[in-house]
Amino acid sequence: MSIASRLKSFLGIETKAAPSLADGSGFYFDLFGASPTLAGVTVTARSAMTCAPVACAVRSISEAAGSLPLHVYKKLPDGGKEKATDHPLYKLLHDAPNSWTPAALFRTQLMADALLQPHGSFALINRVDGGKPAELIRLDPQTQSVAVDTSDVEPTYKLNGREIDGADLIHIPTPAYDARKGLVGEGRNAIALALVLERHASRLFGNAARPSGVLSLKGNATPETVATAKASWQASQGGDKSGGTAVLPLDASWQPLTFNSVDSQFLEMRTYAVAEIARLFRVPLHMLMQVDRAQPRSIESIGQEFLSQALLPRLKSFEQELELKLLTPEERDQFAIEFNIDGFARADLLARAQALSVTVSARILNPNEARQIGFGLPAYEGGDVFENFNTSSAHAGGALNTGGANDSQKEAA
Repeated sequence: MSIASRLKSFLGIETKAAPSLADGSGFYFDLFGASPTLAGVTVTARSAMTCAPVACAVRSISEAAGSLPLHVYKKLPDGGKEKATDHPLYKLLHDAPNSWTPAALFRTQLMADALLQPHGSFALINRVDGGKPAELIRLDPQTQSVAVDTSDVEPTYKLNGREIDGADLIHIPTPAYDARKGLVGEGRNAIALALVLERHASRLFGNAARPSGVLSLKGNATPETVATAKASWQASQGGDKSGGTAVLPLDASWQPLTFNSVDSQFLEMRTYAVAEIARLFRVPLHMLMQVDRAQPRSIESIGQEFLSQALLPRLKSFEQELELKLLTPEERDQFAIEFNIDGFARADLLARAQALSVTVSARILNPNEARQIGFGLPAYEGGDVFENFNTSSAHAGGALNTGGANDSQKEAA
């Protein structure tokens, strides 16, 4: 069996005949990360990050995931939950997964890899004492090659050619429909369009934003004469010398070619390319710094859209993979691993204070919980009591009346 057949069999690709570079299937291009595009440029995970809208979209999602606190919670009999700070996994996930990587950086890198790489991101679980997780080590896709075989019901993994147990590998899947291509591979034509437009703009302004022209020589010019005239013109007017005073021979004339950015719709094409990348990563357009259009919604509603459409599905995938690989079946009935997304629900200061005041009055939260959620303030003695707090004008300075529950309220409590 040839190496191509082995690779296709390993990747679970079934074809009747071995593909060639000329058959247009793109198998070899996809396999080695050199996917062809209609724009004529190659798009890989590394080249995609040189495109500013792609880099902005990836960082918007990955840095948001890295900045959110990740906690291990203990499930309570009444359906609630509380932080399980004494669980061995708590410090591993909340503080640092290993001795050289902060937890925020670890989550940011894993989420970025999941968005950019085929098959997603990977982290190795270092177990001790009979299988207890002791370290989580991110596998850099540039140096640590992980091959995934999905031809069977349960995927199998190979790390640098050595088979590895899937239970010892955290695998955050790519959001792409075709995992072999990844999100970058599926959207390579949209990314290539943005790259080509950026390169065109760079070349244009590299020539002082002035297009080329035509240097006409009168009479019967020989090839040597044309080459000499061209070299002389470029030496005196090319590069940094453009825009100066040109001196033409008596038998030559210069006619510049006009460039009309409106007719070519260059700016409109760049706007369209940014919008296409926003659709690919499902992030609001304003998060790619495209703010030339009026937004009929508030910043809070747009932020909620980013949370529900772009971030939350990725976080849920992250959480469930951690629970599956780090918790035993018995522990999954007692504990949960979740991101704290309360920060995305924060509105302006006044609205937040009013909302917390209502929850305290309704006995949904106690004052200490409201202080911690809304403002990150420490608890105070007596603030764990669930009761109504009413202001009374009889108290100087508008002090809180901590005994302000009337008879009917006491009966309802």
